[in-house]
Amino acid sequence: MKIVPLGAGQDVGRSCVLVTLGGKTIMFDCGMHMGYNDERRFPDFNHITTTGDFTSRIDAVVITHFHLDHCGALPHFSEQRGYHGPIYMTPPTKAICPILLEDFRKITVERKGETGFFTSQHIKDCMKKVVPLHLHETVWVDDELELRAYYAGHVLGAAMVYARCGNESVVYTGDYNMTPDRHLGAAWIDRVRPDVLITETTYGTTIRDSKRARERDFLEKVHACVARGGKVLIPCFALGRAQELCILIEIYW
Repeated sequence: MKIVPLGAGQDVGRSCVLVTLGGKTIMFDCGMHMGYNDERRFPDFNHITTTGDFTSRIDAVVITHFHLDHCGALPHFSEQRGYHGPIYMTPPTKAICPILLEDFRKITVERKGETGFFTSQHIKDCMKKVVPLHLHETVWVDDELELRAYYAGHVLGAAMVYARCGNESVVYTGDYNMTPDRHLGAAWIDRVRPDVLITETTYGTTIRDSKRARERDFLEKVHACVARGGKVLIPCFALGRAQELCILIEIYW
C-alpha cells in the first residue's frame, strides 16, 4: 500500500490523499486551501503526473463532504486538469457541493477579479461525473475495488469511507464528530479491520470545555445582549452550524 498526502499533511485545508491498494489508486477528497490565493490553494496534482493523464492514474475520486477544504479543487481537477473518471459522494453532498462551489467562484471571480478560475459550467460538468454513494451501500468501482460509506456526523451528508481491493483495505474518515448535537448524530462505523486508518486530527491536541458548558456560556451572552436591547451578530457557517445555533436558541427561549 502506498499513501501520498497532496494536501492537509501537517496542515489544515486542501485535504487530498492518494491511496494505492491492491494496484488501484483512490483520491480521497480534493480540497482547496482557503489561506492562499495562488497555485498553493490547490493540491499538487503534478505529483501524480506531469503529462495530465490523470484518468489512467486514478481509478476513483471520493469526496467525504461539501466543505471547500475537502471539495473546493474538484472542478479544477476534473474540468481544467482533465480527470474524467468516476467521482463518488453521498447524495446530500452532491446536492450541496455545487452551491458552495458557485458561491466561492462568485467571490473569487466577480468580486476579486481573478482570472483562470473554474466557471459555473465547469461546476455543472463536474457534477455530471458524480456517482451516488449511499451510506452502508457497497459500490464496486470495478471488479476488484469496493467502496462503502459510513455516517460521519459533522455536516449533512458527511461520510467515512472504507475501501478494499484484494487483501488490502483502508478507512478514510474525512471530518467526523463523535458528539451528537441537535440535528446530527455521532459518527458510526462497522467493526471493520482496515490495514490503515487515515483520520483527521484538527483538534487532536486541543482540550475543549464540555459541550454543555460552551452552550450555556453562549446562551447567557446572547440573553444578556438581547435583554439590554442589543442585537447579536454570529459569524458562523451558513450550512450546518447556523441551523444548530437556531435550534439551540429556540429550545432555550
